[in-house]
Amino acid sequence: MKAFSWALGAAVALGLSAGSAQAADTTLRISLQLPLTSHLGQNLQLFKEEVEKTSNGDIAVEIYDSAQLYKDKEVPAAVGSGAIEMGVASLTRYVGDVSAVDIFYQPFLFDTEAKVRAAVAPGSPVRGPLDDAISETGSTVLWWQAYGGAIMLSKDGPVKTPAEMKGKKVRVFGKTLGDFVTAAEGAPTLISGSEQYLAYQRGTVDIGMTGVSGVKSRKLWEVMDTITVTNHADIEFIVVVNTDFWNGLPEDHRALIQAAALKAEADVRDRMSEIEAAAYAQAEENGMTIYTPTASELEAWKAVSQPVYDAYVEKSGDLGKTVMDAAKAL
Repeated sequence: MKAFSWALGAAVALGLSAGSAQAADTTLRISLQLPLTSHLGQNLQLFKEEVEKTSNGDIAVEIYDSAQLYKDKEVPAAVGSGAIEMGVASLTRYVGDVSAVDIFYQPFLFDTEAKVRAAVAPGSPVRGPLDDAISETGSTVLWWQAYGGAIMLSKDGPVKTPAEMKGKKVRVFGKTLGDFVTAAEGAPTLISGSEQYLAYQRGTVDIGMTGVSGVKSRKLWEVMDTITVTNHADIEFIVVVNTDFWNGLPEDHRALIQAAALKAEADVRDRMSEIEAAAYAQAEENGMTIYTPTASELEAWKAVSQPVYDAYVEKSGDLGKTVMDAAKAL
């Protein structure tokens, strides 16, 4: 009954928007787990405006935000199967098919913006092989969306060192982040982004992990009061399109969609520092404490991270070794 209700709701949502796309030759439906007001939502809006303008209305773009059609974890299968044309998913949601994607969650590996930019550049020795591997799941990567560094959320004090995490339940959004928590003797709990607020409110977990922009878009200051600025991982989202659908589009449509995707990717990447700064400021305005660990505290975190690297190399095979070597060379 629950599955039927979900399917009925999705069908109604699609039906309500059908009229706006009737005049277009092609309609691109995009599933997003975050609110449209989030920076990822605004990035999709930029893409939509560019595509509809350059195609003179021949292509319509419909954005279904706030997980109204699919949760983040459901997007890879939904897009890969053709149930929807496009979707946005956290890169780590592909870890089941391409374990090497979690290179970006290796603790403190990408510790400067320059390293991140080099790694995520289209066709780079790190990103290129990952995009190719994802293409084997039935989806084609159109662009990457920057989400910033991973931070920790807590109540009644910061998470300064692994000692504060020991024995605590910690929200994670990927297996490698779970390995990181385990290495610090915490208890990882996988929770979708759209379910974070309730998890913190109900005390399902004691500590959270997310990007600071998510604190702003989801108003997490209502349920957590402290941010610890660890930046221990680089959070990336990807926008994917069903490969069969993509290959069936006219060449000129693919060209203008790709051009809009590149524009959207550059825009969100260039604004990420500004987006994070604004999110930190708003968090403080709403009563949150922002704590930046000292050099010695960061060293304590790095000291417990070696098992995470070891597990990654063991699980990700030749592709993992390839992208790890490329990352270390940046």
